Amino acid sequence: MKFVLAPDSFKESMTAPEAVAAMRRGVLSVFPDADCVAAPMADGGEGTTEALTDALDGVLLSAPVHDALGRSVRARYGYVGSEHLAIIEIAAAAGIDLVAVADRDPKITSSYGVGELIRHALDRGATRFIVGLGGSVTNDGGAGMLEALGARLLDEAGADLPRGGAALARLHRIDLSAVDPRLAGSTFQIASDVTNPLLGAAGASAVFGPQKGADPATVHQLDAALGVYATVIAALTGTDVSAQPGAGAAGGLGAAFLAFFPAELRRGVDVVMDAVHLADRIAGADFVFTGEGSLDAQTLSGKTPLGVAEAAGVHGVPVVAFAGRIGPGAEVLYDHGFAALVPIVPGVADLPSALADGAANLERAVATVCRLLTLS
Repeated sequence: MKFVLAPDSFKESMTAPEAVAAMRRGVLSVFPDADCVAAPMADGGEGTTEALTDALDGVLLSAPVHDALGRSVRARYGYVGSEHLAIIEIAAAAGIDLVAVADRDPKITSSYGVGELIRHALDRGATRFIVGLGGSVTNDGGAGMLEALGARLLDEAGADLPRGGAALARLHRIDLSAVDPRLAGSTFQIASDVTNPLLGAAGASAVFGPQKGADPATVHQLDAALGVYATVIAALTGTDVSAQPGAGAAGGLGAAFLAFFPAELRRGVDVVMDAVHLADRIAGADFVFTGEGSLDAQTLSGKTPLGVAEAAGVHGVPVVAFAGRIGPGAEVLYDHGFAALVPIVPGVADLPSALADGAANLERAVATVCRLLTLS
């Protein structure tokens, strides 16, 4: 029998590769001769780098970069040499988890480190990039990233702007003459489920600014500054990014990618599924096992298990999803290609215990399902 094992991470319990390993142990305990095809998954957010690098037999590299406050840190990214492919999570350099709550100030935080990561990958030989947008602490529209790659953001007097979203209010011109020429020969798949525009009530500042430390007055200030930024971009490139879906992702990094990179924004799980050639792996399978920490009605909003179920449905392969929690409304998933939803926690347990025992519980649940399959 052929099983495709395509889970996302189980947050705070297992990475996607660890979940695959647990599933494999469960399958082989019942079907020792089974063909277990590993396809650790992600949706562009946390865990994307590790999952994709593992699935594509790449390596994890560490690069010296600056975090959103300009402090020296080391950030990891994945590299698949056979495909000249770099896998980057912007949160590795500009992540909210890297900045203490008391220090979060989107007026000054910068995406400069993201550009440093891209430059490091270019030096390694990358010509293809998968970039996961999510978890940023910045609101600078990707201006810092552009600066790290050679752009100059200038005020009316021709002086370089300081970093951070607030300074964009004084932006007069963007000089691209020294931008790294290797970017033009590269391709960027941008993985993001955020469809917010750059500006306005649904934009980057209004929706995501408060969690990054912005009070109402700062939200207004940052939105106005990004409006100046969008106007300068439109004059330079002819591209109006202000209302484009996804331009507001990661504090406006989406806008920078859309305006200045050979980039395509796509649903995160679709980017990952294409990268690991999931459809090819599913072809000829008997079952697909997927899962993540929680399954509920929100799974339909583009979460990994839904994407896996859609891919399996094309081939008519049944999908079993495992989760630490089966939440309200999860039964709707049965109308979207899922054959079974299986909770992995065997009994009453406190959250720390459930998280700590996640791998053993997942292995046990998969083995139980496989034993049931022997009855058919």
